[in-house]
Amino acid sequence: MNRTLLSAFAASALFFTIQTAEAQVKLPPASSTQTITQGLGIKKISLAYQRPNINGRVVFGELVPYGEVWRTGANNIPAITFEEEVSIEGNKVPAGTYGLFTIPNQSNWTIILSKNVQQWGAYQYKQEEDLLRFNVKSQATSQKVETFTINFTDVTPNSTNVTLAWENTQVAFNIKVDQSTEILASLDQAMQGEKKPYFQAAQYYYTNGLDLKKATDWINEADKGNNEAPYIKYWKARILLKSGNKAGAAQAAKEGVAIAEKSNNGEYIKLNNQVLGEATK
Repeated sequence: MNRTLLSAFAASALFFTIQTAEAQVKLPPASSTQTITQGLGIKKISLAYQRPNINGRVVFGELVPYGEVWRTGANNIPAITFEEEVSIEGNKVPAGTYGLFTIPNQSNWTIILSKNVQQWGAYQYKQEEDLLRFNVKSQATSQKVETFTINFTDVTPNSTNVTLAWENTQVAFNIKVDQSTEILASLDQAMQGEKKPYFQAAQYYYTNGLDLKKATDWINEADKGNNEAPYIKYWKARILLKSGNKAGAAQAAKEGVAIAEKSNNGEYIKLNNQVLGEATK
């Protein structure tokens, strides 16, 4: 092999080695990715977004200008997915996945749900692609948040807040669901089966302020033959107390305490004693 060919081969091999080394380099992204999922009643909400850091910068009013559409994080816009129809600040939103934009201002923010979720940054934002936009107040926080954060907060069986926080600013908006029709239909169907969910049905009716007579009948059925279940006695006591039957509630709670003491179950000793105290006031 002549010297020219040898030099060309060596150069080619060196180039390939450099390219291979570059291909194998793994570096962390400047802004991390987070995906969070929140159960809401019997369905879920999920959210994927990018999390930039302050890194010594002034964020709102400088890095993120007031009055302009913001990607709400870094890189791709956040994607929020609803498994069912929800109500956001009183506005109906169908099941699906949406992009999340915001317009920060000093005292309030505009929250935007976009039908176009596949967007990098806000450069291609089009208002005609909005599904929904509404305003919420912003709050100043005493503790600085270094990494942009979105959380589900104040979660109940029927609602949650989505809270955005960065630097010393926080905003939140509310999401609600109404699953009562679907849940009651599933309970009615389950009650037609061989193994009836008396306990779960009684709990649901009590918790959601429904027919207490039904709840009482069902908890009594659940209590039959369950002399080793202090949690059933506890819920029976709560349901009877709410129904106005203090004597029955006190008796159920006493039985619950005795069962819990027998199995050394400190949690239900405490819970049954709490209801007993309310029933004997």
